[in-house]
Amino acid sequence: LNLIVIGGRGCGKSSVCRRLAASDKRFKHMSLDDLIVYEAGGASIPAIVDERGWRGFRELEFEVCVKAGRAFDGFALIDAGGGVVTDLDENGEEVFSQRKVDALKAKGGVIVFLDRDVDYLIERIAGDSNRPDLNASKSFREIMERRLPWYKKAADFIVDGGGNDANERPLVKKKRLASTIAAYYYAQSGVEPLADQWFQLDVGKRN
Repeated sequence: LNLIVIGGRGCGKSSVCRRLAASDKRFKHMSLDDLIVYEAGGASIPAIVDERGWRGFRELEFEVCVKAGRAFDGFALIDAGGGVVTDLDENGEEVFSQRKVDALKAKGGVIVFLDRDVDYLIERIAGDSNRPDLNASKSFREIMERRLPWYKKAADFIVDGGGNDANERPLVKKKRLASTIAAYYYAQSGVEPLADQWFQLDVGKRN
């Protein structure tokens, strides 16, 4: 069984995936963004978007999803980009991308949505030059609100990472998020965790 982690920009997918990969060497960790950069000859994400536009970027992302989804028969750990659940329609508007979801799960996989409060995401990504603007006319908040049901539709399991104390969604630490995701993965795959994993005591706890 393969494991795919999705969520909005800045939610902590990459950090959580690195923790998972470090704790169980059976995982083969792949970052879709890194694979996209490789397929584009080393060009940065902003450079790819500048050259190809978002439509061209999403097509390249789909090609990478196909390769990543077929790479391993189990223990693939895929850190997916924030827009992996989207494609563009004929008017350039984002729509749900069933083809990318299917590609990522081609050899059997579960998708986990790391759900963070949008205010937390906005704070996290502020000033990051490696994250090109998603849309010239829509705010990041508007885009995330539109994508939220698509993340939930794609997900087999949702992990609430919180991020807004004012809304009674306290921030959940990445160690706890990794532990929760690991517990779900082992339960679904039927594979036993390694004896010396740092989150072993948390396996089975889903909150």
